This record gives sequence, C-alpha cells and structure tokens, in this order.
Amino acid sequence: MSGIEGIDPVATFCGDCDCGCPQLFVDSAAPAERRVVLTDDFGQRVQMSADQFSSLVAEAKSGKLDGIGAH
Repeated sequence: MSGIEGIDPVATFCGDCDCGCPQLFVDSAAPAERRVVLTDDFGQRVQMSADQFSSLVAEAKSGKLDGIGAH
C-alpha cells in the first residue's frame, strides 16, 4: 500500500488472508493531530490524534460499537 513507507506498524486486523488487511500505524513525523493512521484493504487511510484514537478504543471497549457489523 503506498504512502505507509517509513511509518511504524502497530497492529494488523484480520491477518488470515492476503488481501491487504486493515492496519494501524503510528507516524512519528506527522503533526500530533494526524499521528495515528488506520488503513483499510481498499487503499484508504484515516489519520487522527492519539486522543481521538484513545476515545475510539474506549467506545469499542464499552460496547458502543458492538452492533455495527450486525446489520
């Protein structure tokens, strides 16, 4: 996937295939508000601050995102 060279991988989601699974990166060279990078298997990316990512993780842990895939 282009545009992710030189940034630090943190996690790969799925990993059971060879389709370009979604991944989480930290871009230490990016401005603080864009340091966390999420990529998907379609070549798209989302950049956010560490605080925004922490909020997303907290929402997931609390169960608020559990119903998203159920539709």
